[in-house]
Amino acid sequence: MKKPIFTGAGVAVVTPFCSTGEVNFEEFGKIIDHQIANGTDSIIVCGTTGESSALHDREHREVVAWCCEYVNHRVPVIAGVGSNDTAYAIELTKFAAECGADGGLSVTPYYNKTSQRGLVTHFTQIADCSDLPIVLYNVPSRTGICFTADTLFELSKHPNINGLKAASGNFSLLAETMAKCGDNLNVWSGNDDQVVPLMSLGGKGVISVLSNVAPQITHDLTQLCLDNKFPEAAKLQLSLHGLIDALFCEVNPIPVKKAMELLGWNVGKLRMPLIEASDDHIAYIKRELEAAGCRI
Repeated sequence: MKKPIFTGAGVAVVTPFCSTGEVNFEEFGKIIDHQIANGTDSIIVCGTTGESSALHDREHREVVAWCCEYVNHRVPVIAGVGSNDTAYAIELTKFAAECGADGGLSVTPYYNKTSQRGLVTHFTQIADCSDLPIVLYNVPSRTGICFTADTLFELSKHPNINGLKAASGNFSLLAETMAKCGDNLNVWSGNDDQVVPLMSLGGKGVISVLSNVAPQITHDLTQLCLDNKFPEAAKLQLSLHGLIDALFCEVNPIPVKKAMELLGWNVGKLRMPLIEASDDHIAYIKRELEAAGCRI
């Protein structure tokens, strides 16, 4: 059995930017403190929500190193270390390990899509490069490639592959994977609207966009599941449907950064090619934040 890097609610944290364009570390510290104070169980830095694909290599490394130092083991830090270039993914993985990260989140290669055998080779080389626990990230809507259950079973044999962030939305694939891998692969939901059904199958929690604006309630949702209180958890999950839907009304992280701005956070502008949400969507996000009672 592999001990999960964390259980409960991990925030896929946004990266705030200054008006001049660089990373706003002062605001980032406030965001992290707020997350930890409100029950967040892990910080996932430089992921999709953190606009990692628009960070230069220097910035990516600075953000990972700064986050590890600032969090200072208050909760586990999982650093985005994925790339469609295996050699670069290995570099980032080694760097995150040197910084003291508790895990690395590694997405399937995108654009230059490989085969299932290629996925095994790619992730085996990454997992071999250090002792850093690796969370595989399956998000075919963005990458154009999806793990099969057999591939995940093969990868789950590696001692450094700790788990899977499941964001395919395919519950048949998920059930097959969990049945085959058992305790050799921890699974976290990568979709906020599917936390309860995934955890009912034995998932360990969520890597969450929602937690950026509602950290305590996201933690509470996962805790209900961990406490085997699934009827209460299901009720809470459904009550959050409107807000979760609003946070994905445009490509992530466009809506969540707007939501944070509406709540008073100085998150700055998005990095191009992401642009401001439409007026209709901004009004929708505001309505759902108010309906959910969100506030700093």
